[in-house]
Amino acid sequence: MNEFLVHKTQAYSKIDKFMMFRMYEKYKQYFCLKPIIHIVGTNGKGSTGRFLAQLLEALQYRVGHYTSPHLLAFNERFYLQGHNVSDELLNAAHLELESIFKEDLERLSYFEYATFLAAFLFKDCDFVIFEAGLGGEYDATSVFEKELSIFTKIDFDHTEILGTKLENIARTKLKVMAKKAIISGEQKQEVLDLAQKIALLKESNLQMSVQIDTRMQEIFQLYCEKYALADFLRHNLLLALNALTIFFPFQRVFEALQSLKALNLRGRCEQIAPNVFIDVGHNIMAARALRERFYPSKVVLVYNSFLDKDVFTILKTLKPIIDIIKIYKYPSQERELANKFIFSFAKVLNIQCQWFENLDCDKTTLVFGSFVLVENFLKEWSDKE
Repeated sequence: MNEFLVHKTQAYSKIDKFMMFRMYEKYKQYFCLKPIIHIVGTNGKGSTGRFLAQLLEALQYRVGHYTSPHLLAFNERFYLQGHNVSDELLNAAHLELESIFKEDLERLSYFEYATFLAAFLFKDCDFVIFEAGLGGEYDATSVFEKELSIFTKIDFDHTEILGTKLENIARTKLKVMAKKAIISGEQKQEVLDLAQKIALLKESNLQMSVQIDTRMQEIFQLYCEKYALADFLRHNLLLALNALTIFFPFQRVFEALQSLKALNLRGRCEQIAPNVFIDVGHNIMAARALRERFYPSKVVLVYNSFLDKDVFTILKTLKPIIDIIKIYKYPSQERELANKFIFSFAKVLNIQCQWFENLDCDKTTLVFGSFVLVENFLKEWSDKE
């Protein structure tokens, strides 16, 4: 299977946005997946989905959670019953998919292929959670029947694909709204207004995420303190709890929160050493969240980015917490890295900048950027420990 994946494109510009829909129509008789819980948004999809999966597991349900991208292994995209799926289970699903699609399998992109794999892996689950990869309207995950739509915070990202206006970005995400839906209340007003209009057109019961019942607030606060959750993770847990109330009464939600274990998902403001944090956020919204998390402290920012991101605005947003930028070099074949441009932007912003060579154990370090950056850093960092 690994050899098969090597030849699959992950470049958005090379993907036929209608391919998944055509393939699903052709082969949908082979899929018996239950209606999914569909998570769409700009940031917070992964942790919201994993919190919800773990809450459902605490109630003794069999849960599958499909997320992307991965950090160290392809298996990380497929979470089943508390663990990433095994190589054996993944290979069995691949062979099953291969027997059905035959030569059509080669036509699928990396993400489309992974999405169909998830459909096979989770076919026996009580609850299935799918995280949209890009946008919503043409996303591979949107072809499946939906039981609930969860909309996390929506902001600017992938503007080269989704457009440069927030309204356009929000529309392509919100248009996949199911008959039951919930949206994070921390949105710009134009996003909330558009969500209400689309809900009216689709005759959807759209709810807004609100503060949890007062009887649950104490245990919620204790959980957040126990695991030192950053504000954005608290928000995502709250959204997951609100989503759970759509399926269960208060007492069951309370039981789930009481039994909730630590977030089982890597790279979300994760502390991997006394002074080292990693975060796979790669956009302006993530930068704002990290600025709030670390301010007024200063960090060594180990950073790089694909050139198609708004690198200048991201660095400008992070400037109040940056002591120095250390540019981390890693291989990237399909998308160009910002590399030398970061030096120019740092100069304009009056931030000291240099190439990354080693960790300074006496200073707080934030490794921030794409999954690919964090993946490469983790491999190198763990090798030297």
